Formats: sequence, C-alpha cells, structure tokens
Amino acid sequence: MFKFIGKFFTIGYSTIIFLLICCAFSLIVFAAMELWHGVNPTITASIRDRFNSILESIGLVTIAVVALELGQTILEEEVQRQAQISAPTRVRRFLSRFMVVIIVALSIECLVAVFEIVHTDPSQLPQAASIGVAAAVLLAAWGVFIKLNKSAEDLEPEAMERTKREDEKME
Repeated sequence: MFKFIGKFFTIGYSTIIFLLICCAFSLIVFAAMELWHGVNPTITASIRDRFNSILESIGLVTIAVVALELGQTILEEEVQRQAQISAPTRVRRFLSRFMVVIIVALSIECLVAVFEIVHTDPSQLPQAASIGVAAAVLLAAWGVFIKLNKSAEDLEPEAMERTKREDEKME
C-alpha cells in the first residue's frame, strides 16, 4: 500500500520538477528577449531604457536560476534518492541548497531594484532596501538554523555517513 502511495508522490514531484523546468526556460526566453531589446541597434531607445531592459533581463535570469535549482534539488532529494527527510543532515542540506539560491536571488534583485529605482524614483529606495534586509535576515536565520542543527546531527553520526555514501553513488 505504501509503495502505491509512494508512486503518487514520485509522480507529483516529477510533475513539479517538469513545471519548474518549463518556467525556468520560459523565463530564459523572456530574459533573452529583454536583453535583445536593450542591445538591439536597430531601435531608437534611450540609454536609460536600454539599461532598464538589461537589468530586467538579469532579474529574469536570476529567477530562472532559482527555478532550475529548486527543480534540481527536488529531483535529487525526493525522486532519485526517494529520501524521507528525517535525518538532520538531510534537512540541513535540503534547506541549505534552497536558501543559498533564494538569498543570492534576493541579493541580486535588491541590486537590480536599487540601480533601477535610484534613477527613476529615489523615494522608493526603502522598498528596494527591504529586499536586501530580507536577504540579510534569511542569511542570519539560516546561520542560526545550521548552528542549532549541528548538535542534533552529532547525535546521529551514522546518518551523516549514509548521506556521504549516497552522495558518492549519485556522482
């Protein structure tokens, strides 16, 4: 019975992975179109408009990276390993992979927003800065999580060894 239900989870995760990949490639296409709009020599556009198009392209590519990384993480942790996230090592690794991508994406989005807003409407800089603050808070919270989780991992050293062996098999 549990194997039958497990198949539904595998199908569900696989569908999510497929949709994340489709979203990522759609965003990459949009980013390429936006980049072309910024560098296309045949159109008449101001430097500011070109600059904004290129910044928008960077933002779209950043979100595409997040979607691809999330899809890859789900593929490796839930489908290929068929892992039951219970060991502290697995939880920390899964969350760490996700958090790295989110924090980097938020940081890049903050930079893009600041560059764009500083030239268009500087009164909105606090909103852009709030994206950077959110990235900093997530980074600090992630650090606290890792520090607190490390002691729990020490209680299960065999889980760390199992995870390392699985990593070697996956390569």
